[in-house]
Amino acid sequence: MPVRALVGLGGNVGDSLGVLRKALRDLDALGQTRLLHASRMYRTPAWGVTRQADFINAVAMLETTLDPRALLDGLLGIERLNGRERRERWGPRILDLDLLLYGDSIIDEPGLHVPHPHLHERAFALLPLLDVDPQALIPGRGRVQDALAVLAYEGIEVVG
Repeated sequence: MPVRALVGLGGNVGDSLGVLRKALRDLDALGQTRLLHASRMYRTPAWGVTRQADFINAVAMLETTLDPRALLDGLLGIERLNGRERRERWGPRILDLDLLLYGDSIIDEPGLHVPHPHLHERAFALLPLLDVDPQALIPGRGRVQDALAVLAYEGIEVVG
């Protein structure tokens, strides 16, 4: 049975808009998966390690019959295909794909945590998530709109 999954996209190295647009095509081409909607693109200040270039962020809504682990493996493959090298946690990157939500599942396994453990703290993910699903819920936490309401998100702007 197909599941709706929400994937966060981000990058701040090179042509980030172009890389994210290509990543959306790659997500749509992923086996047993199709792209239903993509958010607008947002320029956002870096989070975590803040002394780096701004990021471009977006969210994709997918319909997939892949199980969560297989979907995560597909996301990691798309990152590698686009030149991602893992060096510094929260550091600069050409492409980052995060599995934010997988239906209404709560998953806590080594290397796989859904909902994404920091989703409720990240305006750069919540704003584009609302573009594709205005009624979105974070399982175990509540409405995305409520999570966003308590966050400061100045410095975020739509760029595409």
